[in-house]
Amino acid sequence: MTTTTTATRPRDRAAERLPGAWQLGLQRGALEIKQFFRMREQVVFTFAFPVVFLFLFASIFSDDVQGAGITASQLYVPAMMAAGIMSTSFQSLGTSIAIERDEKVLRRLRGTPMPPASYFLGKVWLVLVTGLLETAVLLVAGAAFYDVDLPSSASKWLTFAWLFLLGITACALLGIAISSVPKSGKSATSVVVLPFLVLQFISGVYISIDTIPDWMLNIGALFPLKWLCQGLRGVFLPDSAHVLEQAGGWELGRTALVLGAWCVGGLVLCLLTFRWKNRRDG
Repeated sequence: MTTTTTATRPRDRAAERLPGAWQLGLQRGALEIKQFFRMREQVVFTFAFPVVFLFLFASIFSDDVQGAGITASQLYVPAMMAAGIMSTSFQSLGTSIAIERDEKVLRRLRGTPMPPASYFLGKVWLVLVTGLLETAVLLVAGAAFYDVDLPSSASKWLTFAWLFLLGITACALLGIAISSVPKSGKSATSVVVLPFLVLQFISGVYISIDTIPDWMLNIGALFPLKWLCQGLRGVFLPDSAHVLEQAGGWELGRTALVLGAWCVGGLVLCLLTFRWKNRRDG
């Protein structure tokens, strides 16, 4: 009995020294972030794309918006911020995970002692860092060049915080879920970008809400991007601009409910659809 107890002690101590899922997730996140910033072309494209689009649309449509007390340029800033959040979460994860699955990276990771949760935690840290940086860049550009006022009250900053967290969580979960749709890594970009592009047009990113047909707005309202755009407009635009919204108000309570529901629904979709290997691999 004594020999057995003594023999098992080293194994017990080794098990105790194994890092947990949270610690491995932090390490995985640091690796994901390091790999992202090593790819200079991807970094430039990720952060420059929404800024360039903001500059183009804000320069072309720069007139005052009648009855709203703002310019069209100011209207584009929160919309592009919402699109940037979805780009760094939904589009980024949907594409990268599909490619990693096709290249059998996921299959190899699944065969290691690393808990599956650590892989997703690593992606979460990457999305949070890139999403915050993207939002900060657009916010600085909007304040510096298009006279967008930063919130002056703690309540608006708190609203911005929960909008960001709920929005990026919902979009990230949808990105993980849609990553299982492409049949190969080569088709991932096309499969992910098309719905994202359509949503940007019907959710008030490129076109003002008051000029989009109601039936398109109703379709857009089924997805998180429309509500994220609307909520961010409520944070960074004056109250007079709420007349442009489909319902004539910011509807922050409904926004929280819809984004929260997408967080839950997105998690369910991930659990039901996520695969560690391609269909052709069995």
